[in-house]
Amino acid sequence: MATLQTVATGAVASGTAAPGVLHVAPWTYEFAANPTANDVVECCWLPPGAVVVGGFIYAVDLDTGTEALDMDLGWAANGGSLTHDSADSDGLGNFGVWNGDAFATGNLWNISGQCWILAGILATGVFPKFSKKTKIQLLVNVAANATGTGKVAGVVHYYVDPTIVA
Repeated sequence: MATLQTVATGAVASGTAAPGVLHVAPWTYEFAANPTANDVVECCWLPPGAVVVGGFIYAVDLDTGTEALDMDLGWAANGGSLTHDSADSDGLGNFGVWNGDAFATGNLWNISGQCWILAGILATGVFPKFSKKTKIQLLVNVAANATGTGKVAGVVHYYVDPTIVA
């Protein structure tokens, strides 16, 4: 298991504390080698009071042949007391096997690669709210069958609600 960091993990995303002002926390990571099970990619930080309302993940076809690569997007515990301040490794998406084929299950693209809408608890009509700064992270459940190298990127859409800041 390794902890891998994107450039975006160096600073907390900022945000105007006002509902209705949408912010974006972008991140990119390049796998130079096939990730192993339980590797964690620290994608980005959200500021205190962040309320996630959506986002996307984009990637090249990271696994070729018979795909096995399985990664989920969620968040680390932040020490706060709100419901979503506890860790949830797939709170923004349990994407199953990353099949990079055009229009594969869950893939919105008509070309090779990945394009997924963030889901997880968002798919239940719930917007996760964080009272403290929160790390968004990608968890590798199963390594790629072949290759496992290339870029993955994402954006998390959120607004800041000052009434929930701890």
